[in-house]
Amino acid sequence: MVKTLLVTGGSGFIGSALVRYLIQQTPHTVINLDKLTYAGNLESVEIVANHPRYHFEQVDICDGAALTRIFKTYQPTAILHLAAETHVDRSIDGPAAFIQTNIVGTYTLLEAARTHWQTLDSESRTQFRFHHISTDEVFGDLGHGDSYFTEATPYAPSSPYSASKASADHLVRAWHRTYGLPILITNCSNNYGPYHFPEKLIPLMILNALEGKALPVYGQGKQIRDWLYVEDHARALYTVLTQGQPGETYVIGGNQEICNLDVVSTICDLLEELAPHKPPGVTRYADLITFVPDRPGHDQRYAIDASKIQRELGWQPQETFATGLRKTVEWYLTHRGWCDRALANTYSRQRLGLNL
Repeated sequence: MVKTLLVTGGSGFIGSALVRYLIQQTPHTVINLDKLTYAGNLESVEIVANHPRYHFEQVDICDGAALTRIFKTYQPTAILHLAAETHVDRSIDGPAAFIQTNIVGTYTLLEAARTHWQTLDSESRTQFRFHHISTDEVFGDLGHGDSYFTEATPYAPSSPYSASKASADHLVRAWHRTYGLPILITNCSNNYGPYHFPEKLIPLMILNALEGKALPVYGQGKQIRDWLYVEDHARALYTVLTQGQPGETYVIGGNQEICNLDVVSTICDLLEELAPHKPPGVTRYADLITFVPDRPGHDQRYAIDASKIQRELGWQPQETFATGLRKTVEWYLTHRGWCDRALANTYSRQRLGLNL
């Protein structure tokens, strides 16, 4: 069945990967709804922008009237909700935007979706889905000997960002239980890959190294993350949308637990091979690694047990961290213009932080 899928935040990192996947690999019509904040970039979906099944709407998810127009115009059969403020450091410096977008925005979208859903005939109501894409950060962090996050892990968010995403998760579940809205929730581990905004850890390290700048690592770099290649995540989201059971949660991980220092060191090794002509004064890229004071409330370890989605829906990641990181470094080496334009639309490189 050909569907009309409304993707919020479809010009962001994960959202754009999902939009590209949906247009290139499925028969569905895609409505990309994005406010185009600093992290939204239409260049990230340029490859599909002229496709007849693709439509773009610049809309804030907090704008109820605009959402009502979108639902009436396009009559979506499913929502994939990715629009969010996501940078932990930014949430520490200015939490208000996170409360507004991640909580109020999700509420506003839920109400618009519920109103639309209630107008549908019985069969269309049954087929409708509201898929909320969340993060493993809502679970807090793990000790080095603790078992993995699962769908049953209690919530214990550490930052304003993760607390706002946890709040959104709770709203989505409440709209399912109270109103019967057919929802799906996914909580993913750290994504990486092409089109990642340059303030995030992996692209920041690549770009700083190429310019001979310091590679800032929080604390001693011992924080552990489970790394998921963004295109694997896009496949997982579509799998959950089309095969997942309404009301269910699925955690999505790459089965690749690696500490931050090893991530940065591996990037340096790849650059030695792929970009051997270094900036002036740089002998080894690894010499640029600089340890900086840890950030407040920094979670020490994330790790996901993705056995439910693998067992019930047949999804598993195709990329290892080694193969995915090589593809990522190669992409940034050949897309410096995209990075420069993304940064030019926000703020100077000197103000960049890192986020893990």
